[in-house]
Amino acid sequence: MNFLAHIYLSGDNELVTIGNFIADGIRGKKYKEHPKEVQIGILLHREIDTFTDAHPIVRQSTKRLHKNYSHYSGVIVDILYDHFLAKNWSNYCETPLSIYVENFYNSLEKHVDLLPVKTQRMMPYMISDNWLLNYANIEGIQKVLDGMNRRTNNISGMDKATNELKEYYREFEKEFTAFFKELMAFTAIKRQDIEKRINS
Repeated sequence: MNFLAHIYLSGDNELVTIGNFIADGIRGKKYKEHPKEVQIGILLHREIDTFTDAHPIVRQSTKRLHKNYSHYSGVIVDILYDHFLAKNWSNYCETPLSIYVENFYNSLEKHVDLLPVKTQRMMPYMISDNWLLNYANIEGIQKVLDGMNRRTNNISGMDKATNELKEYYREFEKEFTAFFKELMAFTAIKRQDIEKRINS
C-alpha cells in the first residue's frame, strides 16, 4: 500500500502513524532505536506490506499491469489503491480528507526530528503539492506516476499507467474495495498483537 493507506491504517496514535509512514526508510532491527509507539508503526507497516504482496486480489490487479510494467506493477497498484481510498474517503472516515491530511502534515512538522533524512527532504514537496489530498483525482495520480517514472530514469514507463486506470477503472475499484475490507480487519488484529509484543 502507498502513503495514505498506511497512514489511515495506523489508527489515531500520532507516533504509530509516524512510524508507519517512515518504515520504508528503516532497515532491519534499526526500528528498535525509535520510541516504542514508533516501533509499533514500523512493524505494522511491514505486516501490511507482507499481507498486501501475497493477497490474491492484489495479484489480480498487478497481473493486469504486468505486460506493460513488469516488476513495477506492484508499485503502481499501491498508488492506484490510494486513489480509490482518497476518492471514497467518506466511506472509511468521518473526518473530511482535507482536514485529515492537514492534521497529518502538522504532525509531521511537529515530529520532524523522528523522520529519516530522506523523508525530511521529501516532506516539503509532499505538503506544498498536497500529495495525499490530490490522490483523489486522476490528475494527482498522474503527477505521482510522473515522479516515480523520473526516479527510474524513465525506464519504468509508469507515467502511462493512468491509461490502464481509466480503461479498467471499475475493475480496479472493485478489487480495492474487496481487498481493503480484509486489510482493515487484518491490521486491527495485527496492531494489537504488535502493541502487546512491544510493550511486554
